Amino acid sequence: MAPGALTLVRRALLAALVLSGALVGSATAEECVIVDDFAKGKGGEFPPDWKPRKESGRPVYSIQEMDGRRYLHALAKGLGIQAAKQYEWDPRTYPILAWSWRPIEFPAGSDERQSKSNDSAVSVYAVFPHSPFAVKSLKYIWSAVVPVGTHLTSSAGLTQARIIRSGTSLKGQWTEERVNVLEDYKKYFDDPDISKAAGIAVLTDSDDTRSTAQGDYANFRLCKP
Repeated sequence: MAPGALTLVRRALLAALVLSGALVGSATAEECVIVDDFAKGKGGEFPPDWKPRKESGRPVYSIQEMDGRRYLHALAKGLGIQAAKQYEWDPRTYPILAWSWRPIEFPAGSDERQSKSNDSAVSVYAVFPHSPFAVKSLKYIWSAVVPVGTHLTSSAGLTQARIIRSGTSLKGQWTEERVNVLEDYKKYFDDPDISKAAGIAVLTDSDDTRSTAQGDYANFRLCKP
C-alpha cells in the first residue's frame, strides 16, 4: 500500500475510534439531578431548606467543609431526631437515589434489630405521602452489626428499612451509595402504583442507647438508570 493511502487508512481508523468512544460515552453517561450538595448555607449552621422533626434536633445537624467538600455533619448525644428536606420527584423518571456518607462514631451497643438499641451512626430516608398526618418511608441504614440485606420495619409498617452497609472497618471514610427507590417501594409496600416522592431525610441517633453518634452526609442526587 502506498504511504499516502496508508495515512488515509490510519486517519479513518482513528476517526472511527473517536466516534465510537463518543457514542459509548454518551450512552453510558449518567443523568442525575442534585437534591442537595450543601453548597448553600453557612458553615456551622443548620442547612437552609431543611427542617428538623423537632426544634431540639436543630443543633444536631450543621454544614461543614473539608478538602473542598461541603457536607452535612451530624452529632447526636442521647437524641434521635430526623432532619428532612422537602423535594418532590417522580421515582418512575428518577428511580435511583445516590449519596455519599461516612460514619464517624457508632452509638455504643447499637443493634437496629432491637428496640432498646435501635440507633445508627448514619441513615437515609426516601419519603412518600401517605395521609395528612403520616408518611411512608424507605430507610437505608449503615449498621455496626446487623448484616447487609436485613429488612426491618417500624411505625406500624409505614417505615420499611434495609441495611445496605454493615461493620465499622470503614469508619471515617466516605462511601458512595445508590439505591433503587422505585423497586424498593414496590417490593416493601407491595404497591405497584407508586406516588411522587415528597423528599429525603437523614437520621443520626443515639437516644435508645443513651450514647453518642456521629456521621456525615454529602452529594444527594437523583439519577436515571
